[in-house]
Amino acid sequence: MSARPEAVVEKASLTPKDWEQAALELIAEKGIGGLAVEPLARRLGITKGSFYWHFPGRNELLEAALLRWEQQDQANLEKSFAISDQPLERLENFIWRTTQQTLTHQIHLAMCAAREHELIRPVLQRVTNRRVAFLAKALTELGFEKEAASQRAMLLYSAYVGYLHLQSHHLVPEAGDPRFDDYVKHVINSLIQSIGEPDSAPR
Repeated sequence: MSARPEAVVEKASLTPKDWEQAALELIAEKGIGGLAVEPLARRLGITKGSFYWHFPGRNELLEAALLRWEQQDQANLEKSFAISDQPLERLENFIWRTTQQTLTHQIHLAMCAAREHELIRPVLQRVTNRRVAFLAKALTELGFEKEAASQRAMLLYSAYVGYLHLQSHHLVPEAGDPRFDDYVKHVINSLIQSIGEPDSAPR
């Protein structure tokens, strides 16, 4: 039996990347548990059946969407750290960029909430390791020993993740609030700029 004409049109009108991006946007809004084929199809204005042209099921879509997010995150990270050949400037830029509430950060929060999920855990671990490694590399360039750089990098990353969680519950100032800028400047001064001061240099 040949496919219905409208089904063929729907197959051609959307690509797997369209479904993956829509899935990420739904995850950002509803969490991992909120990802389902039917509401996703409604979101795209297309029939549920057209989904199966591209993916066998929900888990396959989730896996592809997570891979897409991870690749985007790596590209953004590399872009952030390529902005300057000065490690202090790269670290400051990282803090300013990562304290903004963007889609990728909302997805990250959703993944943290579902960190025990078998598809989530390895992606979250790889992304965390990669981000901390980028921070540690910049700190090493500033003169920190490897172990000290790793510890300071984890402290920086913990401040980032913690603030994102507080932002998600509207418990701290958000971007646009003068207090938010003051907080980011405080983090930079306490955890980054103070590194260059003689009495706080790594030993």
